[in-house]
Order: sequence, then C-alpha cells, then structure tokens
Amino acid sequence: MNVVKPYLVKTVAVVALVFSLSISAEAQEVKIGVVNIPLLMEQAPQARVAMEALDEEFQPRQREIVARQTEFQELTEKVQRDLAVMGETERRNAEKELRDLQREVTRLQNEFREDLNLRRNEELGSLQRSMLKEVQEFAEGAGYDLVVGDGVLYASTAVNITENVLRAMEANFQAAGN
Repeated sequence: MNVVKPYLVKTVAVVALVFSLSISAEAQEVKIGVVNIPLLMEQAPQARVAMEALDEEFQPRQREIVARQTEFQELTEKVQRDLAVMGETERRNAEKELRDLQREVTRLQNEFREDLNLRRNEELGSLQRSMLKEVQEFAEGAGYDLVVGDGVLYASTAVNITENVLRAMEANFQAAGN
C-alpha cells in the first residue's frame, strides 16, 4: 500500500501537468522552428571567410613542409643513385642527413597539424557562438517561441527555419561590409 500511494501521487501530478500544458497550448499558438547547424556552418558566408582566413594563415607553413618533403625526396634519390660509388663515411653521413631531414619533415607536419587543429577549433568556437547569437536574434525578431538545433530526429519543412536564418546571416554579413 505504501508503494502504491507515492506512485499514484506522481502519476496524478504528471497527468495534471500535461493537462495544464495542453490547455495553455490550445489557448495560445506556439511557434516552433528547427535550425540545421551543420548546414549553417557549411553555407554561411561568415564560415567561408573564417576558413579562407585559416587557409591563408597556414599557407606559408604548408609550402615550407612541401619544400622540405621535396628536398627529402631529391636527397633520397641522389643517395640511392650514388650509393655504389660512396665511401663508408660518406654513406653514413648521407644516411644521417636523410634521417635528420625525415625527422624534421615529420616534426613540421605534426606541429602544423596540431596548430591548424587548434586554430580551426578556435575559429569554429567563435563561429558557433556567433551563429547562436544570430539564430537567437532571428528567432526573437520573427516571434518564435522555441527553436531547436542538434538532436532533432525529424523536422518538417514547415518548422525548418535554417534557410531563413541563413538569409538573415548573409544580410548581416553584407551589412557589416564584408
């Protein structure tokens, strides 16, 4: 009996809550929208500008890595060609130089990848905060009561406002003079 009573009280409370919410929902129309955040990240002009800036920022380092890789390839080919005519000391020096150059190329690649990932994450974080603000401003301006993003399993086109938010972001981007 003691187990049934708390369960019954909880059930009645949940039913009463659902009933009260349904009455208030009927009295007032609720405007709900869905935003596809990955699509915004892909198509927003702010995202394109941020990614182009990253590419431009890391282009010199990428060229340096490619030059070092080319240098390594050329040195490898030269050592393989001249291996038969090299003395023992000359061969050891060439192999050491190859190992050192290969380590340097690997180090440069690892540093480049780490720095690029760090900067990309910084830019994406900033972009996500900016997009959240844009979505919130759009939703308030358009009178939405609820806008959901990630975690949506289905949304009909009637509630999907991604294109509207994207147009607003493009307009804001243009207005900012970019």
